[in-house]
Amino acid sequence: MTQNRRVRVRFAPSPTGPLHIGGVRTALYNYLFARHEGGDFILRIEDTDSQRFVPGAEEYIMEALEWCGIKLDEGIREGGPHAPYRQSERKEIYLKYALQLVESGNAYYAFDTAEELDALRKEAEAQGKSFSYGAAVRGSLNNSLALSEEEVKARLAGGNHWVIRFKMPEDEVVEMDDIIRGHISINTSTLDDKVLYKSADSLPTYHLANIVDDHLMEISHVIRGEEWLPSLPLHYLLYKAFGWTDSQPRFAHLPLLLKPQGQGKLSKRDGDKFGFPVFPLEWHSAEGEVSIGYREEGYLPQAFINMLALLGWNPGTEQEIFSMDELIEAFSLEKVSKSGARFNQDKAKWFNAQYIRSSSDEFLGAQLKDMLAQRGIEATADRAAAAVSLIKERAVLIKDLLPLTLYMFEAPKNYDEKSVNKFWKAEDVERFKVLREKFAGLDAITVAETEPFICQWAADSGLPLGRMMNSLRLAILGISQGPSIFAICEFIGKEETLARMDAALATLGTPAE
Repeated sequence: MTQNRRVRVRFAPSPTGPLHIGGVRTALYNYLFARHEGGDFILRIEDTDSQRFVPGAEEYIMEALEWCGIKLDEGIREGGPHAPYRQSERKEIYLKYALQLVESGNAYYAFDTAEELDALRKEAEAQGKSFSYGAAVRGSLNNSLALSEEEVKARLAGGNHWVIRFKMPEDEVVEMDDIIRGHISINTSTLDDKVLYKSADSLPTYHLANIVDDHLMEISHVIRGEEWLPSLPLHYLLYKAFGWTDSQPRFAHLPLLLKPQGQGKLSKRDGDKFGFPVFPLEWHSAEGEVSIGYREEGYLPQAFINMLALLGWNPGTEQEIFSMDELIEAFSLEKVSKSGARFNQDKAKWFNAQYIRSSSDEFLGAQLKDMLAQRGIEATADRAAAAVSLIKERAVLIKDLLPLTLYMFEAPKNYDEKSVNKFWKAEDVERFKVLREKFAGLDAITVAETEPFICQWAADSGLPLGRMMNSLRLAILGISQGPSIFAICEFIGKEETLARMDAALATLGTPAE
């Protein structure tokens, strides 16, 4: 294999549904590797499985990558020197290569019908065996290895449906190398003759299209999921059969993303069961089912990517927070784990909270401003930014910004019953009335002046400051928790502060002793 050539990698999903976060991680690792090596990152849509094609899935894939900040060098929208990048638009290419394998004796025509093959499987099952279309049986089946040349020509000319199968060598050891998993060897006696091309729809299977396109697009490294590891021997043999060994890419098979419990691959059902997203963006199926997405749940793309990068890759340091540029600088395939990475939703939220805290008030304020507008509340950009500055240490998701700040824009309509029972007793109300008069006597309410004034007054008067502040918080917010009550009073202003204090007195009254 040629080592000294430009790094070119591809992410090649099938548009059979929404892009799972495992697929996003595969795209991310390809992207990080390409950027680290100064190479190219390509998106190729492998849509040869027409039976499983899902409308909208292709657009979803591209939108998801864009949201994640994974930028393409070549692809359907970007174009490039190896266009088209959608396999269904390249189908005239594949037959030529399939026939080349037949002519070289590395593949053959098979005319077996689905019914015939199903009967063979059932017969084998009845004997406690499994049917495998390979060296042991191919000489007795309906294919060009067993039929006469005249019969083969007649079947091809007669319009019979046929497939082209790879002729797996008999009892040959395939020696392979994987960047993550090291050296692998396997005997071909355990492998079957995979279908490479189907006349029924004039389309190749994954195996042929994948190899041909990787060769034509000059792919230097194939970085894909562990589930493709069983296909590696066939792919090695296809490169050999085509005479492309010198330009064959290097392979790296990524570990699985595991369920939170650690057993089995992370699936949509796990997300449904435990209430967390397994897709980057919200997905609406043709049947009307809605699957939640990280974007809509309130995750920042930078946090999502940071979390995902560390699921299977370890930088070898204690650092956890990485920008995309830092990930690119630190990334190497040699530091990718062989074992599966357990998904942890609490850790995903932790990452998002860190990114919210480090985000600018202006950025978060813009998000809040939009959410307020949806509730019919108009707020200036400065006002929204000022509001989030008081609470962003408490936010975990972007969608938390609204409930954490809504009381700054709307007076409470209800009061938390537990807080009322605890902090609105008769003696609390009497002290609250005095506090209200102190506030009324101020020219303005500011943290810098009001807080030390009230604290000193309470100390001089022997009043319980903490309890008074809880009563005040209840009146202003409707609950007894939140950021600095003096900061909130400054934010809403003296007039609104007094109005809310009066509303609490009128609504809650003075409880009986």
